[in-house]
Amino acid sequence: MNLDLDILDILQALSLLPFLYILNQYLFKKLEEKHSFFSTRLMNVLSVYHLAFGFIYYLYALGHPSDSKKYFSRVFNTEHSWFHFFQTETHFIDFLSYPFIRYLGFNYEMMMVLFTWVGFLGFVYAYLFFKENITLKIKIFKRIDFLLLILFLPNMHFWTASLGKGAPIFLGLMLFAYAIKQPQSRLLTLSLGSLLVFAIRPHMLLLIAAGSIIGVLMSKHSISWQEKSVFIAACTGLMFLFHEPILEVVKLNNSDNLYKDFMAFTSNRAEDLAESGTGVNMTEYSLVEKFFTFWFRPLFFDAPGIFGVIVSIENLIYLFLFAKIFRLKFFRFLKNAPANVKASLALFIITSFAMTFIMSNLGIIIRQKTMIMYFMFFVIYYYLGHEQGISINLNARSQEGKLSTAA
Repeated sequence: MNLDLDILDILQALSLLPFLYILNQYLFKKLEEKHSFFSTRLMNVLSVYHLAFGFIYYLYALGHPSDSKKYFSRVFNTEHSWFHFFQTETHFIDFLSYPFIRYLGFNYEMMMVLFTWVGFLGFVYAYLFFKENITLKIKIFKRIDFLLLILFLPNMHFWTASLGKGAPIFLGLMLFAYAIKQPQSRLLTLSLGSLLVFAIRPHMLLLIAAGSIIGVLMSKHSISWQEKSVFIAACTGLMFLFHEPILEVVKLNNSDNLYKDFMAFTSNRAEDLAESGTGVNMTEYSLVEKFFTFWFRPLFFDAPGIFGVIVSIENLIYLFLFAKIFRLKFFRFLKNAPANVKASLALFIITSFAMTFIMSNLGIIIRQKTMIMYFMFFVIYYYLGHEQGISINLNARSQEGKLSTAA
């Protein structure tokens, strides 16, 4: 099998675009009927932007080691049946790919386009997740639309535009995030998102369930204790049901001392990753340094090549965005914030904490944090929307007062 640049293969991949465009327009129409704020025009622009990153990743993969080649080759050359791959983690991507490669004859380029489209759907639901909760247009740095900024961040698109885990798990997380606002009426969406996350990264299901439980427990408004009890029982049951494959991921399914064995696993994993070309010795870092490395590095001083410089610019934007919440007002806001804000923050912190003990490779850090950054962006976005709403209300009252005085 040859994965070099082939014009015929590219033309076959391009033949998928009209079908995906029709599917997009159908989905957009349905979402537009459900949400008055939905912008089909914006989503069409975003789809072209994301597709461009699919092509960029494809060119990158031709000249660099890429898991996308391994995923395609494994299914293309296998003698196993489809359901042989019905497993969690890596083999689940093989399971998703199998009918397209083996039954429909998709080549590597066509699979790249297909998974790029799956990644794009994640951005559609990320847009819904943000816009449904805060309909105000939030400006940062005085003139930049916050939502547009985070929807078009290049690193987010690069790692969700190829055959692999990145695209479907991002979609799963955003489906979950969107559905959690109204879980009763979005049960199918919630179930699909949860199953995708579990199938690709079982431990992430544990983390999002834990974050959701914390958010619901800390919520003071809008959710009755009866609803809280049902939701917590469902999440707890889910974790209990899938605890074996979750623990298997970190080799703890037969452990007698989970804490001790987990710390040993993370230490060994971190040392292995630190030996690579972009490794950083995080085992000696304080917790604050670990978090800073995971969230904001590489920065310009340790950027690995031109790609690292581009990522450093994006990490600098992250740093500026995080600075927006380092104030006393934010903590007062957080006290009375809705459940989905608290759940997003809890998920982000819990996942960051877990990953900082395992990640010691800047290349992997860059890729892995794309899974969870949108949850923190949502917290910042909601806080800034809350502050802007208060400002608008105060200005309106001030104008009413002036008019009343003049009368």
